[in-house]
Amino acid sequence: MKFTCDKTSLLREISFAQEIIASKNALSIMSNVYLEATDSRLLIRATDVKVGFETSIPVSDVVPGAMTVFCDKLTGILSSLPEGDIGIEQDQGRAVLRPASKKARFQLKTLSGEKYPELPRAEEQSYFEMPAKEFRRMVVQTLFSVSTDETRYFMNGVFMEKSPEGSLIMVSTDGRRLAFIKNESAGSLPDFKPVIIPTKVLGIINKRLSDEGMLGIAITEKNIFFRFNAYQISSVLIEGQFPNYQKVIPQNQKTKFSAKKEDMMEALKRVSIFVEQKSNRTFFSLSVGSLILSSEETEIGAAREEIACDYEGEDTTFALNYRYIEEPLRVLDSETITVEFSEPSRAITLRPEPASDYFHIVMPMQID
Repeated sequence: MKFTCDKTSLLREISFAQEIIASKNALSIMSNVYLEATDSRLLIRATDVKVGFETSIPVSDVVPGAMTVFCDKLTGILSSLPEGDIGIEQDQGRAVLRPASKKARFQLKTLSGEKYPELPRAEEQSYFEMPAKEFRRMVVQTLFSVSTDETRYFMNGVFMEKSPEGSLIMVSTDGRRLAFIKNESAGSLPDFKPVIIPTKVLGIINKRLSDEGMLGIAITEKNIFFRFNAYQISSVLIEGQFPNYQKVIPQNQKTKFSAKKEDMMEALKRVSIFVEQKSNRTFFSLSVGSLILSSEETEIGAAREEIACDYEGEDTTFALNYRYIEEPLRVLDSETITVEFSEPSRAITLRPEPASDYFHIVMPMQID
C-alpha cells in the first residue's frame, strides 16, 4: 500500500477520527484508524464500536491496499509537519511517512485492516434530508440539558420523534430541567419510531456540521446514520423509555416578565461568584419594573444586582440553579427573553421574545 496526499487534508480527517476513537491503548486495534487506498481516493474509517466515522480524500501515486495505524501518534506526526505533500507507504508491518518538504522519516506499527470492525450500514431508501442549519440548531437547543447520571441511561441522550402533524421534535431532560424544540422545515419526514440519540454523536455533529447544505438522516432498529459533505457517521441508539415530556410542560402560566438577555447574562455572571458551590442557588426577586439577582456564600460574601425588566405583578422571589439559567440563555437567539411562571415553587419557562419553536423549562429550588 502506498499513496501521496496533502498533509492538511489528511490531518483534518485524522483529527476527526481521533474524536471518535475512545481507546488510547497503542496495542488495541480500537485505537487505530483504518486507511484504504484505491484508485485516487483514500478511505478513512474510525470507530469506538458505538460511533462510526467514514470519509475519503483525494490521493495520488497509489498502490492499492489497506492498513490500520495508531491514530493518536499519526495525529501528532501530522500536526508537527509543515504544509505540503506527505508520502505514506506500508513496509513490512510498518507505515513509513515521509514529508516532501523535510528530510524526515517516521515509522508507525500497523495492524491488518482485515481485523478492523465493520461499520453498520443503512439502506439508501432509508435516508431523508433536512437543512443542516436547522438540525444543528435543534442540537444546540437541547444538547446541554441531557442527564449525565448513568443510572438513568435512558436520559443520557436527546429524544427525537415525529409529531402527529409531521414536525421533527427533539427533547432533553436531566430531571430538573427540560429543553424542547420543534422544527417544521424538515420537509416530508418518513415515519420512524421515537429514538434516543447519544450525546457523543450529537456533539460531533454539532462541531463538524456547517450551516450550509443538507443533512441526510437514516434510522434503523438500533442505529442512526448521518451523512453530510463527504462524511458518513453512525451511532448506536440508546435503548429504554424516555420520560413522558408532555406531562412536564406547564400549562396556563399567566404570570411573566421580560428582560434583556445580555443584561441578565452579565448580572448572572457577576452574582454567581458567590453562589454555594454544591447548590449553585441564585435568588431572583421580582417587583414592578425590577429584577434583583442575588447570592450568598456562607461566611465568605454575597452579591446583589438589579436590572430592569418588564413586570407588573406582585412581589415574588424564587431560587434557581444559576447554571440552569445561564446555559439556556447562551443559546436563546433573541435580544429579549421572557420568563413565564405560575408560583415560585413550580416550574418556570424561558422563551425567546417573540416566541419561537423552542423553550426551556427549569424547576425552582427551595428558598430556605
